[in-house]
Amino acid sequence: MNATHIGAIDIGGTKIAAIVAGPEGPLARVTRPTVKSGPVRALPDQAISLINEACAQAGVDPAAVKIAGIASCGPFVREHGFLGLSTPNLCGGHTAAVDLPNDWNVIPLEQVLRERFDKLVIENDCVAALAAERTFGALQGENDCVYVTWSTGIGFGLCVDGHILHGKHGNAGHAGHMLMTEQMDALCGCGNRGDLEGLISGRNVGRRLNTSTSELFRAARDGDEQAREIAAEAAQWFGRALYNLTATLDTRRFAVGGSVWLHHGDWLAPIVLEEIERRFPALTSGVSVTTAALGSLVADIGALSLIIPEEWIAPWRATQPWQKLAS
Repeated sequence: MNATHIGAIDIGGTKIAAIVAGPEGPLARVTRPTVKSGPVRALPDQAISLINEACAQAGVDPAAVKIAGIASCGPFVREHGFLGLSTPNLCGGHTAAVDLPNDWNVIPLEQVLRERFDKLVIENDCVAALAAERTFGALQGENDCVYVTWSTGIGFGLCVDGHILHGKHGNAGHAGHMLMTEQMDALCGCGNRGDLEGLISGRNVGRRLNTSTSELFRAARDGDEQAREIAAEAAQWFGRALYNLTATLDTRRFAVGGSVWLHHGDWLAPIVLEEIERRFPALTSGVSVTTAALGSLVADIGALSLIIPEEWIAPWRATQPWQKLAS
């Protein structure tokens, strides 16, 4: 399908963003807090509304945008033949969390979006981010690599021998739910106790000091001893998870994004690297950890990377037109 314009949607636990782009690059980007109440189709309806709003800002006829890439938090399930979203960060039917005032169990993501778009590619947001970093960012030329986000949740995009891994429902990379400890107070939204996300995600780690995660890490950076101890322990758990993936996938390079890492990776990185490098040199020698080159826009550019026409890639690499979105 020839495209004059394409759309991209990034669905996260905190915000949703929509972009419309043409051959010259992204033309407009609209963001809103992710809807967490209303009918079960409220979120995909919000995504469609934001695409149309981005078209209006860009002066593009919405009818011209019939192709869309979707980068979404997961996991996904199949329901009535369509890909549905069943994430504990959005679906109140899975948890008693007070910040999720809904009874959703499965959000009909693909089913609703196909009412609007002729061609649709939906991937986990970390898989999309991996595609972006391999196409435009820090993982170009890497065949054995992993994208990691440390943010509201913990997620991974996995590439082995040049092949991006998907799994039976597109959920490969949900290693944030790998069990790390029997620690009973580390409750994840999925119901696990002691998994990586329960221990260190942006939704959870701050609770150990009855504060927000951003405040905890800010206090740690400023030298608060108790906050520093908790932050360092979180970095150790993160490093152990990267070691586990190194041992499992024989990976070469990690690119890390997400709000926690983008704001604090400079001083957390040595702790993380130590957890990798001090174990089993035959597997870990030469493994590197770098910050995602596309920064906070990695999932947005990832959604575009899922459906970008091949002939647009080289000009975008040369001009980096997504940079104007950051301003």
